[in-house]
Amino acid sequence: MILDTILGWFSTDMGIDLGTCNTLVTVRGEGIKLNEPSVVAVRKGTNVVLNNGEAVGLVAKDMLGKTPGSISAIRPLKDGVISDFEITEAMLGYFIRKVHGRGGLLRPQVVISVPSGITAVERRAVRDSAERAGARKVFLIDEPMAAGIGAGLPITEPTASMIVDIGGGTTEVAIMSLADISTCTSLRVGGDDFDEAIINHLKRTYNLLIGESRAEQVKIELGSAGPLEEEMTMEIAGRDTISGLPRKIVITSEEIREALKEPVSSIIECVTQTLEKAEPELAADLIDNGVHICGGGAILRGMDKVLANATGLNVNLVEDPLTCVARGTCVFLENLESLRESIDQDSYNWD
Repeated sequence: MILDTILGWFSTDMGIDLGTCNTLVTVRGEGIKLNEPSVVAVRKGTNVVLNNGEAVGLVAKDMLGKTPGSISAIRPLKDGVISDFEITEAMLGYFIRKVHGRGGLLRPQVVISVPSGITAVERRAVRDSAERAGARKVFLIDEPMAAGIGAGLPITEPTASMIVDIGGGTTEVAIMSLADISTCTSLRVGGDDFDEAIINHLKRTYNLLIGESRAEQVKIELGSAGPLEEEMTMEIAGRDTISGLPRKIVITSEEIREALKEPVSSIIECVTQTLEKAEPELAADLIDNGVHICGGGAILRGMDKVLANATGLNVNLVEDPLTCVARGTCVFLENLESLRESIDQDSYNWD
């Protein structure tokens, strides 16, 4: 660890929230340095990244659903895990180079958050991709632990802290105490499923086909988990599945809420099941400590209220929920020696 500390003086060590929708990179002592979509544009049928390997992130997201036949804009992660290893490696390499730049003489040490429910093989895939992308050493931290640290919860104390991290591909629900996870459930449902539910609703009800970006826009402007004080409407354009021609319709917040009912109910069920598995003393602590929610899905209108109604506990939206996990990886990086016991020991050999 002394050698790692010395080497850290000459490298830009970083924490990475490798998300299904967005990847955030933090630098020790500097905070969040990059926040871009987890999207890569490649030549169709190959793994060749466009623009000399630069068609990644924001540039690539603008191409989603609009590419010609020779180009594919793809997301290399699905449900929080790597679905395309080579593209993920290219994406990580681009982000690491963009942040590291000339800021260090050595390759960086990297902490990466991963869903708690992934397999050992999937963990190994993340580590190998990061190492090939330019990392000197790679440490993995479970997303709920990173979220708890980023939210400033007292996870090292002998009291229960509960976090619900609703990401793009997964929802992580965990109860933590004494710097470890006591009970955890990883559900492969998240913000992407909200978007898919909206796409399916419009296709089924109106014979209107829209893309992922437009579905996300509808979710942000109209989406809710519970009734609104003032319901809203929105005009949406897409392609008619019968005539094949462009068409506009007007949709309401009530129907979008109904469309989101299934994924929202799955998340609520995941939270209640986790509570049912908690140790009695930890469950009692949560009456006072409450539940904290973060991630992009947590900002869906009314999500905190429906969870509070289902559990009978106070539910609090953390400050800046979109960057909570990324901030946690940075704090973890700064305190590797004191927090290393909560790292999966299979992820790195400390000897």
